[in-house]
Amino acid sequence: MSNREAKWILHSVIFSLKHEKGSEEERKFLEDGERILTSIPVVSNFRVYKQVSSKNDYDFGFAMEFAGQADYDAYNAHPLHEAFVKERWETEVVRFLEIDYIEGSRQNLYNGR
Repeated sequence: MSNREAKWILHSVIFSLKHEKGSEEERKFLEDGERILTSIPVVSNFRVYKQVSSKNDYDFGFAMEFAGQADYDAYNAHPLHEAFVKERWETEVVRFLEIDYIEGSRQNLYNGR
């Protein structure tokens, strides 16, 4: 298994906002989320998505990558992340699903590595 496979984490969250679709508040939340979260040094490849599947009722997604668990932990404890969660996420997001992935070969994933 490569070093990237052993450590790399893809953090993703799909969510819906309390704001009216297409509203200025919706746009501001997405822009502010990108601006604030990308200013945290350990965040890489941050992306904002509009969810289009008819198989769920979420509207948007954020995804970002971390070099490893230490960077992911640093992100979660970073004051900017904590403030965004408390001031914006908890007050504007009505539902969400968070999924974190590691990359690896089938053999290594099945063996719990």
